[in-house]
Amino acid sequence: MSQKKKAGKKTKAKQRSTANTVRGRLDITRSGMGFVIVDQLAQDILIRPNDFNTAMHGDTVEVRITKPAGANGRMQGAVERVLDRKQTVFMGKLDISKNFAFFLPEGDKPMPDIYIPLSNTLDAPNGARVMVKMTEWENGKKPVGVVTEILEDIAENDLAMKEIILENGFSMGFSEDILEETARIPDLLSKDEIAKRRDCRGIRTFTIDPVDAKDFDDAISFRETKDGYEIGVHIADVSYYVEPGTELDKEAYQRATSVYLPDRVNPMLPERISNELCSLRPHEDKFTFSAIFQVSKKGDVKDYWLGRTVIHSDHRFTYEEVQEIIESEDGLYKDELLTLNQFAQRFRKQRFKKGAINFSSQEVRFKLDDQGRPIGIMVKESKEAHQLIEEFMLLANRYVAEHVGKIEVEGKALPFPYRVHDQPDEEKLLPFAAFARKFGHAFDTKSPEAIAASFNQLLKDVKGQPEQHVLEQLGIRTMAKAVYTVKNIGHYGLGFKDYCHFTSPIRRYPDVLVHRVLQQVLDKKIQPDKKMEEKCKHCSERERAAMEAERAGNKYKQVEYLKNFLGEEFDGVISGVASFGFWVETVEHKCEGLVSIASLADYDDFRQVESDYMLVGMRSGRRFRMGDKVRIRVVAANLDKRQLDYEWVITAALKENPGVENKAFVPKKNGGEKKADGKKDPGHKKGAAKKKHKKS
Repeated sequence: MSQKKKAGKKTKAKQRSTANTVRGRLDITRSGMGFVIVDQLAQDILIRPNDFNTAMHGDTVEVRITKPAGANGRMQGAVERVLDRKQTVFMGKLDISKNFAFFLPEGDKPMPDIYIPLSNTLDAPNGARVMVKMTEWENGKKPVGVVTEILEDIAENDLAMKEIILENGFSMGFSEDILEETARIPDLLSKDEIAKRRDCRGIRTFTIDPVDAKDFDDAISFRETKDGYEIGVHIADVSYYVEPGTELDKEAYQRATSVYLPDRVNPMLPERISNELCSLRPHEDKFTFSAIFQVSKKGDVKDYWLGRTVIHSDHRFTYEEVQEIIESEDGLYKDELLTLNQFAQRFRKQRFKKGAINFSSQEVRFKLDDQGRPIGIMVKESKEAHQLIEEFMLLANRYVAEHVGKIEVEGKALPFPYRVHDQPDEEKLLPFAAFARKFGHAFDTKSPEAIAASFNQLLKDVKGQPEQHVLEQLGIRTMAKAVYTVKNIGHYGLGFKDYCHFTSPIRRYPDVLVHRVLQQVLDKKIQPDKKMEEKCKHCSERERAAMEAERAGNKYKQVEYLKNFLGEEFDGVISGVASFGFWVETVEHKCEGLVSIASLADYDDFRQVESDYMLVGMRSGRRFRMGDKVRIRVVAANLDKRQLDYEWVITAALKENPGVENKAFVPKKNGGEKKADGKKDPGHKKGAAKKKHKKS
């Protein structure tokens, strides 16, 4: 065969191979079976354990499709290679033999033991709990690792938080190289650099942050002008200190975000950067990247300036202090704060008028003792002090995105990490609209603008109504997830045509990217980043992982807290419904647990009605619907699984008057059950519920 024909065959084989491979994320179930989730495919790809090819749970992989989806089964595939490891550091126990050791990982996801040469054990004793970094893994062989830390005398709740950080693919601590690189950054601000910047040090400037904040990455300046006011939004200039290509920059990109757990922060940047050099602490000169607005006395933005500055914060406020000044109209810098608040509330009203959706969210905070154990739970409210900062940050983010969005290079849009939010998913929206109509709330789905207006009207109408909780929660679930991308489709939820993240570079890497691109635009030295979309996808993925970690951390603390209340009863609201039971969130603590359908078997045979988000008793008609108020008892708190189990409690009022909660009833006695009219149900015989369940 000629070389030309051979080359042609190879090219065709390569094309077939490429067409037959996809990229996705591997999800391994507790049973050991794997599924690769691919954004472009409606159905996940089944991967059997023998076809993992060293891939582990959460890894980004390239998969070869071995069996297409058919009428009798799902698509199947085999992992060709691992593109990106989600996790390389694990916690578990060391099993030492005479010539080698094995590390036995903890966790509910199946994975092989890791081979540890005796020289890499840090002299840990047999059975010690350790942290191990996987260094290599060739297919067909055991993974190899090295012990990085011996976990002695560490509290269980501390270990649990560390495990949550690791299992979501985040590093703990920084390498010696990175810490050394950071230590070499000078403390003093260069006079030459100051001379290049707009000097705002003589202008009244302050920060407003949570009471326990250590990194202050934004400040507000305020002064009167001839025609109104000059208001500056000043952001820590992280990109000045974190230069592209350095080890520090590579690590910040890999993490892409700080992770906030109830008892700690796992930072994107070392503390020397986040809490010292870049933190806008009071009475210190700091380098910032600023958006400075010329605002009329009515609150209209007449002009703006973007660029690098040097500032000096006069005071550090907490949100609580500013809220007190707003409410009392008295206190330090009251005139500045009251004017800023007036403008912020005006911006807020304008946003909602233009189509932003007014979803409110409650944030839970834990009061912890010295050992990190929760001794109380508080619900954090968004008050005007929070909204003041929020609106000015939104203003800066929007103007930066608009400014860069006008730039083209060779007739093409400049690659830029926009923060976008797509319109609601029609598949989720239509059932929600139908459900809302059952409560008498009309929902117009003809256009994106009509949908936003309908949402806002609904949120206004349901305030204080029994259905408020269920409709707010379901409404949020119809929304798309906000992501980073170079494709600027706008931010639907905020009602902005252009939007980006500019205001938190200490804790978000996309903000660092925004600062770098913006400076190129201002310097007129643009170098389009061809890998920007890839960076956006990575940052979006890391953001989702951080959110998962934060949810897991909150759940652990909820379980840890309610473990002290086993057997006690609380009022709750049904927050979700499934075929196997319903979830209840306690009113007092916002702690969610499951009431299993098995625990309701003594009362009735329940079935799920998906369209109405409820369980219905087949004989009694008793309904458990999302948003219903119920009484529950805490029966189990499993810290390992981060799981709470509740039991439904029949209230005294219900026992006395079974008709008070739709078609409620009392539990069966001696093989029979009383219906709401007090008569025995003749159809209820021993074993009837089981037979009916089997038949369905």
